[in-house]
Amino acid sequence: MTRFRPGRLIGITVGALAILLIGVYGPATLLGPLPDVSATRVTPAAATASPFPPVLPDRGGSAIVAQETVAPGETTPDAAAIKATIPLAVGGVTDALPMAAAAKIVTALVVLDAKPLTAGTAEPKIPITAADYQDYVDYENSGARTVVVFPGELWTETELLQAMVLGSSNNHADTLARWAFGSLDAYVEAANTWLAAHGLAGSTVADATGLHDASAGTATDLAFLAGMAAADPVISALLANPASALVGQRGVDNTTAYLPDEGITGISRSYTDAAGVCFLFTARIESGESAFTFSGALIGEPDYDSLSADLTALMESARAGVSELPVLAKGDAFVQFTTPWGATSAGTVRASKTRFGWQAQAPGAATVTLDSFSTGRAGRTIGRVSVEAGGIPVSAPLVLDRTISAPGPGWRLLNPVPMITALIAANR
Repeated sequence: MTRFRPGRLIGITVGALAILLIGVYGPATLLGPLPDVSATRVTPAAATASPFPPVLPDRGGSAIVAQETVAPGETTPDAAAIKATIPLAVGGVTDALPMAAAAKIVTALVVLDAKPLTAGTAEPKIPITAADYQDYVDYENSGARTVVVFPGELWTETELLQAMVLGSSNNHADTLARWAFGSLDAYVEAANTWLAAHGLAGSTVADATGLHDASAGTATDLAFLAGMAAADPVISALLANPASALVGQRGVDNTTAYLPDEGITGISRSYTDAAGVCFLFTARIESGESAFTFSGALIGEPDYDSLSADLTALMESARAGVSELPVLAKGDAFVQFTTPWGATSAGTVRASKTRFGWQAQAPGAATVTLDSFSTGRAGRTIGRVSVEAGGIPVSAPLVLDRTISAPGPGWRLLNPVPMITALIAANR
C-alpha cells in the first residue's frame, strides 16, 4: 500500500502552478491586449460668441434657418444639408397656418422630384388640355392669379414652372400637378408623402395652389422649404433669371421679388383672406470674402406694410448679429484620458475652427465621439468634437496632446485583473 506523501503533493502543486504561470499567465499578461484608457469629459474655457437673437414679429408665424456659409459666387447647399440644420429662431404662432401660394413651392419641388429637368436636354412639350383651359377661365372669373393659356398650346415644363413660381399662376399649378401625377387627388397624396419624407410633417397640402385653407404649414417647415427651393438648381435659375415673356410672348409679372435692396431674394409672396400675407425668402449678409445666407418664412402677416416693416427689422438685426464666430480653438481639451498604469493625456482640437454666421442663441454642449484605444503617440486622432455655431454643426478632429506609452512587463505581471479582463473583452 502506497503511503501518502505531503511533500510530493506540494511539489506537484507548485510545479503545476509554475507551468500555469510560465505557460498561461505569463503570455496572457505579457503578450495580451492592454485595457482601454478611461475618458472623462471636460469643458474648455473657450471664447463663445454672445447670442444676438433675430428680430421676428409676434404676430402670425415666422422662422429663419441658416444655410451653409459660402463665399460670394458659390452655390447654396443641397436639401439634405439644409434639413440637417436647426432653426435659428422661431417667432409667433408655432402651429400650422394657411400657407397661401407657398403651396406652389411644394408643387414645384414635388413635380421636379417626379419629373426632373436635366440641363442640356430637350424639355418635354406639354399640351394644354380643355381641363387646363377651363381652370384658367374659372380662376380668372374668381379673381385669382392666372396666366392665360389656350387649348392645344405646347408649354415646356420650365415655362409652366415660370408661370407658376414667378407669376403665381393658379391654373398652371393645376396643370403641372395633373401632368405629373394624372389627377389633382393623386398629386395631393404624393405631395403629402413628399412633405413627410422630407421632415416637413407639420405641414400638409389639400391642393396645388394654396387657395384651399387646409393647405397649411408651420413657419419652421416653410423656412426649410424656402431653403430647399433656393438649393434646387431649376427653381434658383428661375428666380435668378425671371422670364419677361412666355408662350406666345405673353407677359408674366414676377410676384416673388420683394425688398431686394435689403439682400432679400423672394421665393413666394402671396395673400389670401385666410392666410394673410405669406412670404418665403432667402437673405444674404456679406463681409469681405465671407457670406452668411439664411432662409425664412413669414406667414399670417396682416398686410404688406407690416411685412415690409418686419423684414426691415429682421435684416437690421441680421447685419448687427452676423459675425465671425469663435467655435473651436486649437489645443482646447474636451476629454481627459487616464490608464490603469498611470499614464495621462488629453483629447484636444487639432486645428482652430471659426464660422461666419449668426449666434442667435447660446450654443449647446459639445458632442464628443471617441475611438477605443490603449496607447497612442502624441498627435494621433482619437475622435471628433462637434458644436453648434449659428444653427449649423461644426466639427473638428481630436488628437492626443501627449503620448500614452505601454506599461512595462512588471506592471503587466503584477496586475492580473485588468489584463485578464482586457483579454476576455478582446475575445468576445
